[in-house]
This record gives sequence, structure tokens and C-alpha cells, in this order.
Amino acid sequence: MFQAATPSASIRVFAFLMAALGLALVSAVGVQAQRRATHAAPAEDPPVFNAYRGVQLGMSADEARKKLGEPKDKGTEQDFYIFSETETAQIVYDKTQKVVTISADFTTVGGDVITCKQVFGAEVEPKADGSVYKMVRYPKAGYWISYNRTSGASPLTSVTLQKIQ
Repeated sequence: MFQAATPSASIRVFAFLMAALGLALVSAVGVQAQRRATHAAPAEDPPVFNAYRGVQLGMSADEARKKLGEPKDKGTEQDFYIFSETETAQIVYDKTQKVVTISADFTTVGGDVITCKQVFGAEVEPKADGSVYKMVRYPKAGYWISYNRTSGASPLTSVTLQKIQ
């Protein structure tokens, strides 16, 4: 027959169970900490795309103009270029005349239009309407890049690099 345990035996069983539970929790926390240490997030990969027609963020306005030629519209804060009927670019400068934003626009499809793979190293799945958008921040490099392609038969593709302020 079953006999009731004495109070001191019940306390000992309860203490044993609590100690076992405590050891299990300490062990689980230790394993999780070890996993975090060995499976830490990878270091930020450098951007695949870091220049447009040889112009990089941080270049002087004079250096950018040497690379791109004479702008269609020249200013102290921004230059606007027209390379063809299907390709334009805007270069934005800060107060010290350094490039802080590069934005290129393509109004066609085909071989001369930059692809998402060229910008990020991999294609991006288009949305149901055929448009594509991706933006990645690169804090170590000090800037972000966005790629945007509209939908339709004559999509507009824009690639922008901008210094993180």
C-alpha cells in the first residue's frame, strides 16, 4: 500500500527537484550564450557597388566633374548630367564641395541599365507587378544604397548612393 511521505521527506524531494531544475536552467543559459558567441552575426560585407561612372561618395566636385564631364546644369550644391536619352544622373555636394549623394536614372530596359545584381551582388525577386525595390545600409562604409525599378513596359530604374549623416 501507498504510505504518505513524512514532511521532511517531502521537503527533501522538493529541494532535489528544485536543484535539478536550477541546474537545467543554468545549463540552458550557458548553452545559449555559447551559441551566440560562436554563431555571431557575420561582419558587414563591403558594398558591391561603390561608384557610378568612377564617381564615389566623398570625392570633390572637381574630381567628380573630371570623371563625368561637363554637367548639363552645374551648381554649387548639385550637378545634373544627361548622358543619353535614357540615362541621367544627379550628383549632390555638401558645403565643402564633397559628393554626398549620387543618383542615376535609366528610362529603358536592356544592356545599358544597371541591374540589382550589379548593385547588391544578387538579384531581388520582383513584386507581382514587376517592380523591384531594395535598400541596404552600410554603416561601416558610411552610406546606403537603394535600387528601385518601376513596373510597366518602360520602367524607370533609379540607383542612389547616399552618405549616412
